[in-house]
Amino acid sequence: MDKVKDLEASFNHGITLAERKNIVVTGVKKIESFDSEEFMMDTTLGFLHIKGSELEIIKLDTYQGNVSIKGKIDSLTYMDNAVTKNKEESFLGKLFK
Repeated sequence: MDKVKDLEASFNHGITLAERKNIVVTGVKKIESFDSEEFMMDTTLGFLHIKGSELEIIKLDTYQGNVSIKGKIDSLTYMDNAVTKNKEESFLGKLFK
């Protein structure tokens, strides 16, 4: 288990965006969700939300934490862990009221 934590800590996070068509994200720990219009991923520096159109995964390297995406990129937003947790709690709270 400690090896997994050491491996995650060794990921360097970075983003390379070329002409709003191709993006490479490094330091990705987990892809939470994705579709053709948005990606939500957990990186070593927090959650990253990518919005666009016609988005698709070109390359996924789970061992090194690299993700390549193509499509039209409209926005990149970082979210704190507390923000995403509050969103989940508020959604579940609304669901069970």
